[in-house]
Amino acid sequence: MAEQEEQFFKRRALTEAGAAYSVGAVLPVLASLLIGFIAALTAGEGYSSAAWYRFLAYLLPQICFAAAAIVFFRRSKVSVRGVYRGCRWYYFPVALFLQFGLMFSLSELNNLFVGFLESFGYTNQTTPLPPLDGWYLLPALLIIAVLPAIFEETLFRGILVGRMSASGWGTAATLLISGALFSLFHGNPAQTIYQFICGVCFALLVVRAGSILPSMAAHFANNALIVILTSTGYGTEGGWVMPQAWNIGLIVSSAVCLAASLVFLPFLDKSNARKGGVRDGKYFFFAAAVGIAVCAVQWIVVLITGFTA
Repeated sequence: MAEQEEQFFKRRALTEAGAAYSVGAVLPVLASLLIGFIAALTAGEGYSSAAWYRFLAYLLPQICFAAAAIVFFRRSKVSVRGVYRGCRWYYFPVALFLQFGLMFSLSELNNLFVGFLESFGYTNQTTPLPPLDGWYLLPALLIIAVLPAIFEETLFRGILVGRMSASGWGTAATLLISGALFSLFHGNPAQTIYQFICGVCFALLVVRAGSILPSMAAHFANNALIVILTSTGYGTEGGWVMPQAWNIGLIVSSAVCLAASLVFLPFLDKSNARKGGVRDGKYFFFAAAVGIAVCAVQWIVVLITGFTA
């Protein structure tokens, strides 16, 4: 009887994890459409370039992720404390080394992929950041770095990866499926490879550490560094450019950090490793189907728009 109750709990939690993905995918779309409609009526043309709207565009998804997480924890009865439990200290420097490697050396690989798409006429469209000058930098760091590190990691790694692992999914299946869902969610074909590899690496870090805290630290470091560098003019039109020698040194050092992290986590650290496939996957995918469909449609629309712009 106890075994049957435990199995029922795992299946229910897996179903709720899939539903959380759907809620996290659908709510931002609906909220964005509603806010855009209201802004067009009240603020008129050009509202999308206003500072308040750009901040709100980054804030809305985080509010939706938080709502999805609250619904999940209430319905699934999964312990919140269990998702945010601690881990061994050395996973934090590993997380930072991993993120440093992903951000710079992997970005070069992604740039090659973008160049490949552009050779066929694709135009990469990016979401403009909110203002970063003066005091604007503080709310930008909060909305773009702090909140995603908490709520995105809670949804994608704490809930999705956590329930996949707890339900007996094999480590490889957990990494690949969660990485694919993470990449698909972002809906940007030009970032597909980068987001997929980041999703896989973050999931591996969480599985090994048994905690999402290291991936939260890595996520924050990545976003905060992008915001700070952009605020100084790096990578912007008319901004400063890193000297070639520095750029090469940065790429080489980041590649070393990435290689070391990807030797340690998959091969030297076998914590929480599990063989096997997708157990009771129908419960998860049935509940996540709406979110997957919405994300797939967005991905296709952005791809077509990129070739027709």
